[in-house]
Amino acid sequence: MENRKLAGIQPEAVFYYFEKLCAIPHGSGNTKAISDYICRFALENNIRYEQDALNNVLLFGDAAPGYEDHEPVILQGHMDMVCDKDEDCPLDMEKDGLDVTHDGEYVFAKGTTLGGDNGIAVAMAMALLADKTIPHPALEVIITVDEETGMDGAVGIDLSSLQGRRMINLDSEDEGVFTVSCAGGARATIDLPVSRRAVYGPCVKLTVEGLQGGHSGVEIHKNRANANKVMGELLSRIQELMPLCITKFEGGAKDNAIPHTAQVTLVAMGSHIERINDVIAQLQKEIREQYDEPNAVISGDDVDALGGNALSTENTAKVIGLLQSVPNGVESWSQDIAGLVQTSLNLGVVRLDESLKLTFAVRSSVEQEKRALLNQLQDRAGFFGAGYSEKGEYPAWEYRKDSPLREQMVETYSKMYGKAPEVVAIHAGLECGLLGKKLPGLDCVSIGPNMKDIHTSREKLEIASTKRLWEYLIELLKEM
Repeated sequence: MENRKLAGIQPEAVFYYFEKLCAIPHGSGNTKAISDYICRFALENNIRYEQDALNNVLLFGDAAPGYEDHEPVILQGHMDMVCDKDEDCPLDMEKDGLDVTHDGEYVFAKGTTLGGDNGIAVAMAMALLADKTIPHPALEVIITVDEETGMDGAVGIDLSSLQGRRMINLDSEDEGVFTVSCAGGARATIDLPVSRRAVYGPCVKLTVEGLQGGHSGVEIHKNRANANKVMGELLSRIQELMPLCITKFEGGAKDNAIPHTAQVTLVAMGSHIERINDVIAQLQKEIREQYDEPNAVISGDDVDALGGNALSTENTAKVIGLLQSVPNGVESWSQDIAGLVQTSLNLGVVRLDESLKLTFAVRSSVEQEKRALLNQLQDRAGFFGAGYSEKGEYPAWEYRKDSPLREQMVETYSKMYGKAPEVVAIHAGLECGLLGKKLPGLDCVSIGPNMKDIHTSREKLEIASTKRLWEYLIELLKEM
């Protein structure tokens, strides 16, 4: 008998498919298995589908009786998720399914991200297609891959077989908030060559942890510290007291997630751990006071080793200088929409191997500002003698003044709940801009249930909100 952790919570069909999806590893770049599962679902339910070489999937649901002459409706979401986990979590997210459960109010995964962003969109589409009793026009479902790492699926997908030009994107995280515009973005990487040699002296492990982290788009303005930048500041202060030779640097997991942990191992020549801990205590105090980081913990511990294969003091100084000099966080605010971030970047990942790689998520709703910020990173890389590359660039989704879909969705919501939804532009990236270029005249709105702390192991999906969104979606399709 199937052991279902989410059995009994409503909407039953949505959470049935969501739990099935959670059982399949589906981080960005690891989507073949989940893509094949979606195709098997289509075969079992006699649903026409297309699967491409990237693992994108298109699903085609027939119109319900009486809706045959209505314009098709497109539903859209992505199958990949951000994989992040607690340090003590034993799961291998490349191979293991999630340990998903609920507390009656929220669905979450023990020790890992949940992937409600955006598995809940896929689950809702599957539940709609499988239920032949729900009235709706023909449905065309776009399920893309690798949205979280540059929207590569949306870039490469062929949508020539689609007839619809009304699209409901299900990749938002706030119920009652209708998104109608978003920032464009790109991923940038600075690659600094380094050399190693045998260095002898006391070894110290530095750790920054306990930070909130979060989504680098929707939470970049929330005064949360970036673990990679905090580590850079810590190294700079220690370097003022003694020569340093770094052996290891690991910070962050994804370019589009604000890093909440960072670790460095180094040879601190002629030092004693107490001197370093004095610096640590002061910086921890400052981080807790200057940021919304009450649980920030910075620590330094002796390592049972005498030296290691480390960077020279000169290379270490260059690494620290680069970390200190690169920008991070909000760069500008919109002059048209109060409280909306216009341009930002996030130093999401730092890795030291044969070279030091810094990976950024850059976002802006103004193309010229996005390009200027990318050029600034390229110039900074050149100043330090580092390589520079970009990938995953995607356009902003521009606001459409005349939107019959938006008007109908607002009307239906207002009728159901006695209040109008909030219609907003956001700083996070959505695939709507890319897909709109492939479907001229596309009218699109993005909605979703309440989710908290996406892209972190604290991610939670609200059950009641999911039920309300499902009921709204059914009513909306009935009226379309």
